[in-house]
Amino acid sequence: MVRHVLHLAGSAVDDAFADLSRIYARDCLDAVADPARYTHSVAWVTPDGTWRFPADLERDSIAAAPPLAPGDAVARVAALGVDIVVPQMFCRPGMTSYRALFDVLGVPLLGNTAEVMALAAHKPRAKAVVAAAGVAVPAGEVLRRGDRPTLHPPAVVKPADADNSDGVALVRSAAEYPDALAGAFAHADEVLVEEFVPLGREVRCGVVVRDGVPVPLPLEEYAVDPEHKPVRDRADKLARRDGELHLVAKDGVRARILDPADPVTAAVWEAALACHAALGCRHHSLFDFRVDPAGRPWFLEAGPYCSYARTSVVATMAAAAGIPLPELFRIGLAEALPATVP
Repeated sequence: MVRHVLHLAGSAVDDAFADLSRIYARDCLDAVADPARYTHSVAWVTPDGTWRFPADLERDSIAAAPPLAPGDAVARVAALGVDIVVPQMFCRPGMTSYRALFDVLGVPLLGNTAEVMALAAHKPRAKAVVAAAGVAVPAGEVLRRGDRPTLHPPAVVKPADADNSDGVALVRSAAEYPDALAGAFAHADEVLVEEFVPLGREVRCGVVVRDGVPVPLPLEEYAVDPEHKPVRDRADKLARRDGELHLVAKDGVRARILDPADPVTAAVWEAALACHAALGCRHHSLFDFRVDPAGRPWFLEAGPYCSYARTSVVATMAAAAGIPLPELFRIGLAEALPATVP
């Protein structure tokens, strides 16, 4: 049976998130193209709240598609008769409200629910949940404007709910707190101040659910060091080149996939599976850990999404585990549509 897959892309917030969405969603469309199995459609959301249904994700195609008001867009989705939605939006409404919309419409969604995405996006709440499950988390405090930090440096200051390391700063002395807090508050109304976990190593662990069982994937390790790069920042993740957004973290220099025999893997896998269960994840999940010099992993944050693009972290990890991207996509569909996908 040929399944009709709707790729939900764009951004309800700004063009930067829309560019990020287009990079991943366009690559996904290319990577999972299989006319014998799937028909693909695209729904593109714009910051003004309108929707478009372009033939593909080239800029000219998006611009040529007529804009529709939300009510008309919902009617269009219903008329398409899609079997499943693949969410490709990275802005906060896209990760939450727009996912919830498809629950209301009764259209299955590949990936985590709006509730899980909202929980994971708020770093202090996600920390509290995984800590209650026994996962090590750095000591920390949540500040609002006017509050003063009580943690003695070194400490990491970060917005409570921003992405891509926006507003993140390492504070080595109390005199550095005012500038760090100002930078973090520029991105959020709440700021998380965390105890600095010394390196060690910094790794990311993906989990894929297969036949109902969460399976941890080979780890990705980031190029950090105590002197020159003690914490990762936005420059390690995103940049623009000739006007186009570029995924810096995918350049093969700042990150590498670890052999599962690496001694850090077992402890991180155990922690990742605990995080996956505690946060209520399904289909797939992704977690960042700081590994201290003694080899103990400390939870930093959750990013439980997978775009099913070749540049997606989970897809890269799965490939290292011998699961090519088309198979990873079929595994996800089988979890989201267990009664209908072989």
